[in-house]
Amino acid sequence: MNVQARRMSASRTDDDAFEALFTSEYARVVRIANRVLADSHEAEDVAQEVFIDFHRLHSATADYAPAWLHRAAAHASLNRLRGARRRQKRELAQALEEGDKTLDPQKQAELAEDRRRLREALGRLSPKPAAVLVLRASGLSYAEVAQALGVGIGQIGTLLRRAEETLRKEVTRGTSS
Repeated sequence: MNVQARRMSASRTDDDAFEALFTSEYARVVRIANRVLADSHEAEDVAQEVFIDFHRLHSATADYAPAWLHRAAAHASLNRLRGARRRQKRELAQALEEGDKTLDPQKQAELAEDRRRLREALGRLSPKPAAVLVLRASGLSYAEVAQALGVGIGQIGTLLRRAEETLRKEVTRGTSS
């Protein structure tokens, strides 16, 4: 077999492996992103970015592939959430500078308001606690969360409890300011 034929065969094998990985993990990656963003279209965009980054940087046959994808989905979603919060602050400041006094916020349902506060507080957390909460709330087991974060499974309970406590404080702080 010549060099070009071997390259084509290896390329086909890599493409098949990536397709299998994509098929098996796409739905979970979207769910993780959607848990943070609460927007299915944004979540699909995040999933696409995560898979593109993974394909560009790693082999689809790597043992760490699912964990990498899950962690990347959580971090990319949190980054989008933080970016949206910064953008919202800039837009509000600009609107106030322009003298637009008609920015009375709509009265939203209590549940929607609680979710917004929770997402804002989640966006203020450090990456690791935020990722623990997002991954666990997305349905990953302690073992899967541990693998995604690269920590021992015995640490997940403690990390989760501390992250929940920090999140509670952030939500409380966000409602008092």
